[in-house]
Amino acid sequence: MAKDFYSAVENRRSVYGISKDPVISDEKIQEVISHAVKHTPSAFNSQSARVVVLLGEHHDKLWDITKETLRKIVPEDKFVPTEEKMNAFRSGYGTVLFFEDTSVIEKFQQDFALYKDNFPIWSQQSSGMLQYVVWTALELEGLGASLQHYNPLIDDDVRKEWNVPSSWKLLAQMPFGKPTAPPGEKLFQPLEERIKVFK
Repeated sequence: MAKDFYSAVENRRSVYGISKDPVISDEKIQEVISHAVKHTPSAFNSQSARVVVLLGEHHDKLWDITKETLRKIVPEDKFVPTEEKMNAFRSGYGTVLFFEDTSVIEKFQQDFALYKDNFPIWSQQSSGMLQYVVWTALELEGLGASLQHYNPLIDDDVRKEWNVPSSWKLLAQMPFGKPTAPPGEKLFQPLEERIKVFK
């Protein structure tokens, strides 16, 4: 079992070549993500994470929105690579949107004033853990994924399109699908420069 965990950590990679070909059922996707949301830890058990899963035409719509948003700010003569990237994300099967509910964070700031400044930081840390758990779980199911950050550029359109509560703050987008190309080589810095052990 430990070996499986280590393998999952090692094999989780950014996969940009993805397709709409089904790998697992929509019900299984929901089950995997729900399990991650339920069991990923959060400071003070605040459970401030919120997730929107977009499949089918909803997934396509997100990347159409993102592309048109970027079209307004990227110079026309430099837009082709941006459009190609958006089309690549759109060619996937679905997207997971990660949010944090600021109303929950604010409530904990009021209830535990001594730690007020830390709750937004802890919220981000918890979201990072959830993103990692979902990412790794999708990889275990045979799906490739990557993590994107087009917030806050698309926040208002996302909120309107999917009736997202105003207190939900968008943090990341994770397009996923059947891998069509292997991930690129991953380079590692020397661990001796990154870890100190005292015993």
